[in-house]
Amino acid sequence: MLDNIKDKRFSIAPMIDWTTTDYRYFARLFNPYTYLYTEMISTSAILHGNTERLLRYHADEHPLVLQLGGADIDEMTRCAEIGQQYGFDEININVGCPSDRVQHNKIGACLMAEPNTVAGLVKNMQAAVDIPITVKHRIGIDDFDSYEFMYDFVDTVAQAGCQRFIVHARTAWLQGLSPKQNREIPPLRYDDVYRLKQEFPSLFIEINGGITTIEEIKQHLSHVDGVMIGRAAYQNPYIMAEAMCLWGQTPPTRAQILTQLYPYLEQQVANGEPLPSIARHFLGLFQGLAGARKWRQALSGKQKLSVEEIQQAGDRVLALNPEA
Repeated sequence: MLDNIKDKRFSIAPMIDWTTTDYRYFARLFNPYTYLYTEMISTSAILHGNTERLLRYHADEHPLVLQLGGADIDEMTRCAEIGQQYGFDEININVGCPSDRVQHNKIGACLMAEPNTVAGLVKNMQAAVDIPITVKHRIGIDDFDSYEFMYDFVDTVAQAGCQRFIVHARTAWLQGLSPKQNREIPPLRYDDVYRLKQEFPSLFIEINGGITTIEEIKQHLSHVDGVMIGRAAYQNPYIMAEAMCLWGQTPPTRAQILTQLYPYLEQQVANGEPLPSIARHFLGLFQGLAGARKWRQALSGKQKLSVEEIQQAGDRVLALNPEA
């Protein structure tokens, strides 16, 4: 157990198509302390789309952060107000996504080149709501990859009132690399994030990028205020349960998690939600255990699926792993 865990944070990163409300409910069953994030949602989708469906969530998902993509001050401010009305605990500005599509709309990592724009967003959004406005960004973009570039960005945005920064410890290449390659090819520079915390001791600095084990989480928490993990928590969700050790608590078993999950699934079916698209989020539950492949096969590639079928598949794997 970390002595100062009450001042630290453990988060699951926003991931498009993955951190839906169904995944977030599932994630909450592993750990009550984890901060969960929505997918990045654009301001245009909220203002002109099905807002109710985009922002729906289960009450048990708190603490829950809404991540917004956009650069227009009026639109971002309005969406922050809507997020507060819907009961989100924080609003996060995406300054990290490197895809061509979001660059075209001035969303994501390209905004690192415009610190005054991001500062303006923070200032106006924070003035409109009572919940924190935070920023998730990279350590740099393209050839602007020096520590000094990141320092100046954070300094400018912090002066506008932002107190919490989540730093993906890789540079984003806006041309020449796909989003997937941008998560893997640029080298990780954790020391730059540690240095940022040292030079901005009053700011809450959270680190993200390439973190996959509890030992790595503990190591980072000795340098910064929080750790955010992404795909590791989706592909092997039990790491969220293992992280209960940070609070000195025993993790729930997979059997306990499934027992709590089934009533939720029954309710979703009653609401008319398609179970096969929900079940895709649970494929990694038994990662590394006997029967994991059979579990994945039972849940994936089906046009129809019942809660009973999921329960039977789970029982078969649990029988092979009595301690799971």
